[in-house]
Amino acid sequence: MSDRSQLIETGVPFTFDAQRDAEFERLVKRYPTRESMILPSLWLVQEQEGWISAEAIAYIADRIGTFASKVFEAATFYTMYHLRPMGKYHICICRTLSCYLLGKQEIVDFLNREIGIKPGEVSSDKMFSLEEVECLGHCGSAPVVQVNGEFYENMNVEKLKELLATLN
Repeated sequence: MSDRSQLIETGVPFTFDAQRDAEFERLVKRYPTRESMILPSLWLVQEQEGWISAEAIAYIADRIGTFASKVFEAATFYTMYHLRPMGKYHICICRTLSCYLLGKQEIVDFLNREIGIKPGEVSSDKMFSLEEVECLGHCGSAPVVQVNGEFYENMNVEKLKELLATLN
């Protein structure tokens, strides 16, 4: 089984905090059905917790009136949702052809040597996580790296060293 198909149970019931609860109530009025709130709800959970637990999946299903399997299906389909804790700095590297041909693997190898992580892993100090993802839509400025949602184009090992030095 891949990481994307395993849910982690924390044993702690999940609820939105006041801010996310208010945002849920604001957003639910914009959608034609409550079930349309699956993706925005997953995003709210991840924004609050940093990742999505089994308890959060059940909470969303109950809150919008659907099956947990439907929420789980969406959470595992989209790579932007994390079903386990990520590092403080979540690094995504495009693995498609443009990035690969222009040095993606050198970057992955450098991160393995420098931080000690491979794609799918979190560093022992929980500072970094690494994920290879499908096209990030920056083929003209490949290879591209994304750190916590921010894009860094025309990346190479030297630029990555400089970037890592700014992260603390």
